[in-house]
Amino acid sequence: MRIVSFVFLICLVLTASAQQAKTPLYPEGIPCKLHEDLETLYDATGKKIIKVGVPEIWYYPASRKTSAKLPAILIVPGGGYTTLAFDHEGIKVAQWLNQLGISAFVLLYRLPYWESEPCKSKVALMDATRAIRIIRHRASEWNINPNKVGVMGFSAGGHLAATLSTQFDLGNTAVENQFDKFSSRPDFSILVYPVISMLNGLTHMGSRKSLLGDNPTKEELNFYSNDLQVKSNTPPTLLIHAKDDSVVVPENSIQYHRALQKNKTPTTLHLLEVGGHGFGIKNAQAPTNSWLKITDEWLQEKKFIAD
Repeated sequence: MRIVSFVFLICLVLTASAQQAKTPLYPEGIPCKLHEDLETLYDATGKKIIKVGVPEIWYYPASRKTSAKLPAILIVPGGGYTTLAFDHEGIKVAQWLNQLGISAFVLLYRLPYWESEPCKSKVALMDATRAIRIIRHRASEWNINPNKVGVMGFSAGGHLAATLSTQFDLGNTAVENQFDKFSSRPDFSILVYPVISMLNGLTHMGSRKSLLGDNPTKEELNFYSNDLQVKSNTPPTLLIHAKDDSVVVPENSIQYHRALQKNKTPTTLHLLEVGGHGFGIKNAQAPTNSWLKITDEWLQEKKFIAD
């Protein structure tokens, strides 16, 4: 067990100033960019992003100074594919991971709600895929172990993280693009109150409408229902959900957990007794902060970080 208490770590997270380097995902030009004038806009609180004009990753290096290659996690904030809750599901999470010896990257991905056909359902996955490739491409520069690059997603960001975990490719060394040579498969997934299914009775309808519009085809619904897309090489996964979540019902995590078990993929499901939806990291005393200890111990158990 760690000597440093989780309350202390949370206090560090909540008081630390944001130190990050911002890396655009597409230095060669943004694909599927239908709105040339779309700018990144924040809400009045400065804690949510309403629109993303230029997709990018914000890099938060691990706090520990070491010559060893460190694990990395791509953090995918939620917001119903309409906004990004980048503060309590992004920056604060990154700063907490830094205390565990993990380098973190917060993904600012294009929001399907603002996109038009034919790119609406494609841009978020496109951005997440590119982000993982960039992390591996620059692993040496950032002192990262390219075989310990995971993804962590919240709510609709959990859906995107799960989609990345089921719809990846292993890269192509024959292509000219320097990034596409690298695998987009996460080495592990941590999904916190994730949207998993797009099917009626299970999905979060706001996320589905933002991603797929008003009249999705059966093929689209199945493709983006991640419990239907699990394979034997889907990454080991930790799922965390509150039993009283009435926004994204916990059956989403349960169904994904069962699909992983069926395919003999390592999976752990934790159902919190209370917590509702969208808790992330908001304050040092929140009872839902138990998910942090659960995550730390799972990462140790799976040897992604040292104890």
